[in-house]
Amino acid sequence: MKTAQLGALEVSRLGLGAMGMSHGYTGAGSDDAESIRTIHRALDLGVTFLDTAEVYGPYVNEELVGRAIAGRRDEVVLATKFGLVSHTGSQAPDSSPANVRAAVEGSLRRLGVDHIDLYYQHRVDPDVPIEETIGAAAELVQQGKVRHLGLSEAWTDTIRRAHATHPIAALQSEYSLWTRDQDELLPLLRELGIGLVPYSPLGKGFLTGQVRLEDLAEDDFRRTTPRFSAENFRANQVLADEVRVVADEAESTPAQVALAWLLAQGDDIAPIPGTKRVSRLEENAAADAVTLTDGQLRHLDDLAPAAGGHHSDAQMRLIER
Repeated sequence: MKTAQLGALEVSRLGLGAMGMSHGYTGAGSDDAESIRTIHRALDLGVTFLDTAEVYGPYVNEELVGRAIAGRRDEVVLATKFGLVSHTGSQAPDSSPANVRAAVEGSLRRLGVDHIDLYYQHRVDPDVPIEETIGAAAELVQQGKVRHLGLSEAWTDTIRRAHATHPIAALQSEYSLWTRDQDELLPLLRELGIGLVPYSPLGKGFLTGQVRLEDLAEDDFRRTTPRFSAENFRANQVLADEVRVVADEAESTPAQVALAWLLAQGDDIAPIPGTKRVSRLEENAAADAVTLTDGQLRHLDDLAPAAGGHHSDAQMRLIER
């Protein structure tokens, strides 16, 4: 597995998002044994950049990851997040210094580790100056509880102010063939030496061409996402069809093509496709060996924008733009 550079942190350039093993997606929490096998297989394949958060569950996803990496901690670059669970009695989001200090202790305990490699603020808290939040997180770095700091779904001013307080290694944000907001941010991230970690790099599964609306459970969060409304889902099918055209030409799968396009955007980008199945993990990891031609990249660059928003209105209120 090749590597990517997130600030001063080197990671496998394909990671594994663990959220769907416990939270949000159809079947979450239904087969922890298979999820743990998936994490073990990821490590065997060199997919060593693992991503979780205290809010997934809440808490149970960190516990699952902790069980999976027991005895293999030295193989893992471990990322988790704070700020969407309040431990101070406030309403979430809560990125107050007191909450940062409380959150890290719970994450360390659940993960069964003595340090976190990459600790993200999960969403920007409009009620707490970013300098206060990052200042408190920087104390955790000084104490050895955290190695590197990250932001998630922050925008330009917040990123600059945070980085001026303490070096930021990575920004995690949705970025894929059908969500390209981060094109605007990449010049700033590269100016500051900050890497990009795309979540939902497969469009919440849509770009694989394997998702069917009728298969989504009633509590699957995609049912609240505008792009997964029946009308928009049909309209967006042309995007999945075009990805499959390139996949057939490249003798790869649509998932591998979507990931290879992201990897072609720079060696400071490390997507974290999520799965709870070994077979999908192996398919995604194989994207590391896929090299798209200039013509194939142009084909994908020219895809039409997706119909509908990529988050619900409530979720978008937590995203800086």
